[in-house]
Amino acid sequence: MSSVKIPKIGFISLGCPKAGSDTEKIMTRVKTQGYEISSSYDKSDVVVVNTCGFIDSAIEESLNTIDEALKSNGNVIVTGCLGEKRGIIEERFKNLIAITGSEADKEVVDIINKVAPKPHDSFIDLIPKSGLRLTPSHYAYIKISEGCNHKCSFCIIPSMRGKLASRTPEDILSEAQNLVDSGVTELIIISQDTSAYGVDFKVKQSFWDGKPVKRDLYHLAKELKKFGIWVRFHYIYPYPHIDHMIELMDEETILPYLDVPFQHASPKILKSMKRPADAEDNLKRIQAWRQINPNIALRSTFIVGYPGETDHDFEQLIDFIKEANLDHVGCFEYSNVEGATAKLMSDQIPDIVKKERYNRLMETQKTLSEQKLKSLIGSIQHVVVDEVTNDFALARSFRSAPDVDGVVYLKDPEGLMAGDRLDVKITGNDSYNLFAGPLDD
Repeated sequence: MSSVKIPKIGFISLGCPKAGSDTEKIMTRVKTQGYEISSSYDKSDVVVVNTCGFIDSAIEESLNTIDEALKSNGNVIVTGCLGEKRGIIEERFKNLIAITGSEADKEVVDIINKVAPKPHDSFIDLIPKSGLRLTPSHYAYIKISEGCNHKCSFCIIPSMRGKLASRTPEDILSEAQNLVDSGVTELIIISQDTSAYGVDFKVKQSFWDGKPVKRDLYHLAKELKKFGIWVRFHYIYPYPHIDHMIELMDEETILPYLDVPFQHASPKILKSMKRPADAEDNLKRIQAWRQINPNIALRSTFIVGYPGETDHDFEQLIDFIKEANLDHVGCFEYSNVEGATAKLMSDQIPDIVKKERYNRLMETQKTLSEQKLKSLIGSIQHVVVDEVTNDFALARSFRSAPDVDGVVYLKDPEGLMAGDRLDVKITGNDSYNLFAGPLDD
């Protein structure tokens, strides 16, 4: 048994699942080299803070977290989206080990190697092929591309992460295979613009398992379907070619679930935002998807209080919410972001108006959500258990993604474990969640 002291590295991951995927890459590299992963400041030799810099509240959370890490540990490396705006960080903190941008896993590990050298230890085990993850063992995120070709006026992702850069199908499918082999039963496909996957490739064909695979989203989905596990897609723009993907969906493989960031419904606001579709087209797209698969579950996010948003624009958004009748809705009050063109616009909306519009939109969606969930009472649903408490097991059907959507509360959870799958009978609901029991209830 070796007595060599192995340096311990702590990680804090902020922001969206895409940032979480970046953190997992760094953790995997670190563990591969034999470092230990720590979950506390006082036991860490170095703390890596993966930041978010998308909106003002996220920037403030990132800065506060860096401050906490410095006070609690002192040896801090900052990476991620906010690292692209290093001036904001350097203005407040002078004693960081280093600051890097996003997608900098190799750079971060090189810095760790310098400040906390890893001694040779022949007893260190290699990590599993699936790498290290922040998620429970039964589901995992796969990021299929980085960057974005859109130039939305409220967003700075292209300036931080560059233009679209897709991973090859063989790289993605190899990662998926390793995850499935490790016991993962649900893959969540993410990127900045998942529906644009592959448009940047000059060579349009890859090979996987000895067979040719076209480098586009539809054919990638066809290959993922062959693994025979749940696969759900996030950050899908409502392009016509997505119709063909809907045809692949069922409740056992490619799930009838899409996360579609519509953002608004007023033609004037969408044009000002430089979004690639309008409300009328989006409603037609939703209708077409439901004709192909009536069970499809849709979630979206919207921004209220965007510069120049009038009462009429907001009413158009409310009308859209009612007509679209989405399963899950998130809403953000517009926040100025340094570097985004919308920050320079006149007609900024007062905070009190933003809050009023946020509350009304969420109240509207609450009513719609309650009606949708009530219609499921008495039905049999196949669910996966995410967490077990003393009173309930928290589970999800195909209709809900982890962390962002409602759950199914299962009573009498004794004997259940995270990752278990079972059929349950829906017995009740609240605004956003379902309650269920055994089939013989």
